[in-house]
Amino acid sequence: MGKYIVKRVLLAAVTIFAVATLTFFLMNLVPGGPFLSEKAVSPKAMAALEAKYGLDKPLSQQYLTYIGDALHGDFGESLKQRGRTVMSIITTKFPVSARLGGISVLVALCIGIPLGCFAALHRGKFLDNLISVISTCGIAVPSFVICTLLMYFLGVHLQLLPTFGLTSWKHYIMPVISLAFYPTAYIMRLMRSSMLDVLGQDYMRTARAKGVGQSKRLFKHALRNAILPVITYVGPMLAYTLTGSFVVEKIFTIPGLGSEFIGSITNRDYTVIMGTTIFLATLLVVMNVVVDILYKIVDPRIKLK
Repeated sequence: MGKYIVKRVLLAAVTIFAVATLTFFLMNLVPGGPFLSEKAVSPKAMAALEAKYGLDKPLSQQYLTYIGDALHGDFGESLKQRGRTVMSIITTKFPVSARLGGISVLVALCIGIPLGCFAALHRGKFLDNLISVISTCGIAVPSFVICTLLMYFLGVHLQLLPTFGLTSWKHYIMPVISLAFYPTAYIMRLMRSSMLDVLGQDYMRTARAKGVGQSKRLFKHALRNAILPVITYVGPMLAYTLTGSFVVEKIFTIPGLGSEFIGSITNRDYTVIMGTTIFLATLLVVMNVVVDILYKIVDPRIKLK
């Protein structure tokens, strides 16, 4: 286990380095710059701004300087939000996105797993078919369509919920539904197919023949094995909730890291783009390692190499 964790940490470091390198050079290949949108900027002022932030140096030197500072936890200052560092933007904005994404993940797991099990136990019946239709719609319909429908019916037409901001528990309802709808539907289908496979195994028939109760068979024997594919999906699901929240945050005007990231791309705020990309890449790589370790804890038969 220890060797595996060390190996994964080293691979994670290489992955994050590759992401940072590709993002840096691809970002600088796009025509334009962070100061071209400024009004009435003279050539002298432009040169002074570029010299202040080191943009007048060769690209390779900019890259080495940035990577060296980033290794010490310094992502620099924002080029558009004067006086604010990238780290301060991340520390103030990410908790909002993490809270929204975390609630969405919990909702998806708490709804998707039980409904998937219920559909497998009642295979071919009306409720199984209904859950299958709902899950198919959830996978097919993108989050921005869900956002639009919720805003129109619950926010504008019925005026039951607020349509922007994140200041009370009511503000969380529509964004959480929009983010959790797809992963909930996917987990339902994944859990249903996995549970059906487990229920047909020999050890389940043996437990039933020995007179083991249905609830004990379900929770002690079937669920622990059937939930493994769901644990595998938790890593990509976290990626979906974080990247998917970019669109949701923009639609519902939520002051999270997603809206900040989109704004940095629009404004060519190079330091914010790099800082948020490295931060999110690190977070996702770490979560994938945690998921692999959880896999071993849930099923000790799995060998990590």
